Amino acid sequence: MCIVIKLPTQNTPRWFIFLFDIGIAFTSLLLAYAIRFESKNFQFTNEYDIFLSGLPFYLIIRAAGFYYFKTYQGVIRHTSTQDGKRVVFAIGAGTFTIIVISMIKNFVLHSNFLFPLSIIIMEFFISIFMLMVFRISVKLIYLEGLKKSKGDTPTLIFGAGIYGVITKHTLEKEARIDGKVVAFIDDNPKLIGKSLEGCKIHDSAKLPALIKELEIKKLIIAIKNIDGKHKREIIRICIDNDVEVLNVPDPKTWINGEFSTGQIKPINIEDLLGRAPIKLNKDNLFDEYSNKVILVTGAAGSIGSEIVRQLTEYVPQKIILFDQAESPLYNLENELKEKGKIHLTETVVGDIRNLDRLKRTFDYFKPEIIFHAAAYKHVPLMEENPSEAILTNIQGSKNLIDLAIEFNTEKFVLISTDKAVNPTNVMGCSKRIAEIYGQSANNLGKTKFITTRFGNVLGSNGSVIPLFKKQIEAGGPLTVTHRNITRYFMTIPEACQLVLEACNMGAGGEIFVFDMGESVKIYDLALKMIKLSGLQVGKDIEIKITGLRPGEKLFEELLATEENTMPTHHSQILKAEVRSYEFDKVSLKIQALINKFEEQDNVEIVKTMKELVPEFKSNNSIYAKLD
Repeated sequence: MCIVIKLPTQNTPRWFIFLFDIGIAFTSLLLAYAIRFESKNFQFTNEYDIFLSGLPFYLIIRAAGFYYFKTYQGVIRHTSTQDGKRVVFAIGAGTFTIIVISMIKNFVLHSNFLFPLSIIIMEFFISIFMLMVFRISVKLIYLEGLKKSKGDTPTLIFGAGIYGVITKHTLEKEARIDGKVVAFIDDNPKLIGKSLEGCKIHDSAKLPALIKELEIKKLIIAIKNIDGKHKREIIRICIDNDVEVLNVPDPKTWINGEFSTGQIKPINIEDLLGRAPIKLNKDNLFDEYSNKVILVTGAAGSIGSEIVRQLTEYVPQKIILFDQAESPLYNLENELKEKGKIHLTETVVGDIRNLDRLKRTFDYFKPEIIFHAAAYKHVPLMEENPSEAILTNIQGSKNLIDLAIEFNTEKFVLISTDKAVNPTNVMGCSKRIAEIYGQSANNLGKTKFITTRFGNVLGSNGSVIPLFKKQIEAGGPLTVTHRNITRYFMTIPEACQLVLEACNMGAGGEIFVFDMGESVKIYDLALKMIKLSGLQVGKDIEIKITGLRPGEKLFEELLATEENTMPTHHSQILKAEVRSYEFDKVSLKIQALINKFEEQDNVEIVKTMKELVPEFKSNNSIYAKLD
């Protein structure tokens, strides 16, 4: 015979709990009398009149205690220590009141006690015991029914501390996430081999064997502070063994100090690709940016907006948010308002190709530092529209560089890309030409021109990771241009931290190259993202090879063949030793290239770009015939 426990779909009415508690209290009083007088009915008969006279007072006092301490308001099936405290306070206050009234009756009015003192004491303990047994019994019945109603997927919790315990409790009382906790893993040798909440604590180093032994299908990371390298290794092991990985959010995000299973989220690919936090000298950066007027172009973009966020921490006099993207600018303004930082900024809707608009901005705000992040960056689009790459990436940059010199800006930081190194596409070459113009202009005036060069940033607009996420949500396929294509990746905050540091250390004319770590195979990245989503390649979703796009490289580079690097005081920033350029010659050639826009002849435009940058060799492009 199978007993089915039906879970309640709604809470029991409060009035019912209130009356039930009074009934339990009354039963406790009767039990106290039964224990006190056992089978001596003749003694109880002598006390019967006292019992009847005191009963109305007793019921009123107990009801008042339950009402005042709100013992009936808690959801019984989710009884907590707070509910237990309310019960003890309600019974304790009532018992104290009964004793006080008894004393007054006896010593002042010379009458009988409400009840014998022994009855009062016994009733106190019996009432607390029965009320708590009732609540705990309902909770246990509910949890048992919940276990039967949810899946029993073998689940590990990484972290045998307080957050691990809270996670286990939350999983057991909510049915949103399928999973039965069968063990904990931890790095603390003092905990290994012990039991916690009925589950054994294992060494995290034995995770691969444990996954096979216990047939683990899910792992939940429930540690507040965890070494990034170790976390990535845990995730890698799980991915290799088809184990779904979930993460408990930062306690700061818990609502009223508690979290629900709805907050437990899958691991992001950023957690797998991220590296150790960057260490910066905040005092130096504060001296650099505090009370300065700073212009950020492309301020609404992925890199620009993060630079703005980080700059606000150093209390500049004003940050000028310059961008032509109206809606993203509006969203950034709202974000800054919510954070109480909007007073540090001014928003200018404008296009860096519009020299008059830029000049009015410089004339009004007099920027002391410029972060130039505005650019067209999509390789295939610029390969088809080289004239637009010239106007934005080259002429727009030239406009800013010329104005920086004219208005005696202190520092100018150009945000460049690894695609500018030995470029194989129009976009990369346009960024390299902007680099060359900035380098050549370094000694013309007060302005120090600095270039920062790095690879792809995780989660930036139009990057591969948001594309893969969208494709996974749509059921696939995930599109990869080549099975062997690789890219360097860095998180947006990480990249922007290094940009701020490079600006601080720059003396002018440098190209700073960031340590991007190991290059990542995009095909492997797609596989990992699919597995992190709990899906299987070939069964739930496909990966489709589409072929290299025009101008696309298999492998990105951070240095040109004629460049070498020197270390700086920051281990993750290198300085490239590059060729020098004469401003007059470079300026004439670049202006001649910009003038080609009027002709709208793409072939002629790209031909002129190749003359400016001899190492520009088109790859998988119609312009390869010009090489």
